[in-house]
Amino acid sequence: MAEQGGAGPPEAPSWPLARYRLVFKVQTPLNLPDYAGSMLRGVFGLSLRHLACMTRQRVCGPCPLLAACPYPLIFETPAPAEHRLQNFSAVPNAYVLEPPPWGRRRYRAGEDLVFEMVLFGQALEKLPLVILAWQRALARGLGGGTAGLAEMLFLNPQGEEKIFDASLSRVRPHEARLRLPPLQVAADFSLNFVTPLRLQENGRILPPEGVTAKVLLMALVRRLSLILEFHAGLKPGYDFQRLSRLAEGVGAVSNLRWLHWERWSNRQKRKMALNGLAGEIRLSGLPLEFYDFLRLGQWVHVGKNATFGLGRYHLDFS
Repeated sequence: MAEQGGAGPPEAPSWPLARYRLVFKVQTPLNLPDYAGSMLRGVFGLSLRHLACMTRQRVCGPCPLLAACPYPLIFETPAPAEHRLQNFSAVPNAYVLEPPPWGRRRYRAGEDLVFEMVLFGQALEKLPLVILAWQRALARGLGGGTAGLAEMLFLNPQGEEKIFDASLSRVRPHEARLRLPPLQVAADFSLNFVTPLRLQENGRILPPEGVTAKVLLMALVRRLSLILEFHAGLKPGYDFQRLSRLAEGVGAVSNLRWLHWERWSNRQKRKMALNGLAGEIRLSGLPLEFYDFLRLGQWVHVGKNATFGLGRYHLDFS
């Protein structure tokens, strides 16, 4: 994909994004909370760091191997000291988790635990390491139980393909890219959020009335731009000012509502509020420049805490 300027995403036959479905066979009973994204992220991160870290330093920042280590590349991408857009305290990581549907559940031995993961850019080259990290993480324990990886599938709009199972010693070759289907233009359509949306302004989560079409669309533009830059080595050169002007003319009817939710942080040893918005927002009069941003957003999510699955939505053209 060549670097180029312009309003919308650069024209490309495919994108450096891939979604995988992991199917684990539960070995000893385990319990998942109402939303398991944070729990899954925690065990994955610990396992990945254990596999990747060679220096065993407590923090990654001063490590002499920081630039070469796959752990920060995938899980804890460092923010640059300076950036052309703004100063960042954090940038998107190279993955998004998509846990089982909302709802507390106990898994019995022999049942399948199924969830999905999206990888971006250079993280796709580390897929064997990612698989090993998941295998060891759930063998060590999740929700009081253990599970073994039965199979892993590559998912795309054209279908699904098994790329790994318990009988294989290596990942089957596959084109780890996203090919979007032909564009479907509609007078209006909805974004249906299946996990809470947490868009921020001045460090505070926006309420339903604060999520305008412009706020939502420009959050997607910024997120995709940073993912392509930090994880795919691309500088798409989006015309942010023009896109911002175009977004002002987009109509929005919001049926978003507050969802109050707390999670336990093992790192901070306390409960943390993760209130966000659930429901849908209907857009009308959308310029063509934004269509691919919205379609790609179904893979990269939008808003704060997207890494463990928040801000996930589906497009509805009905």
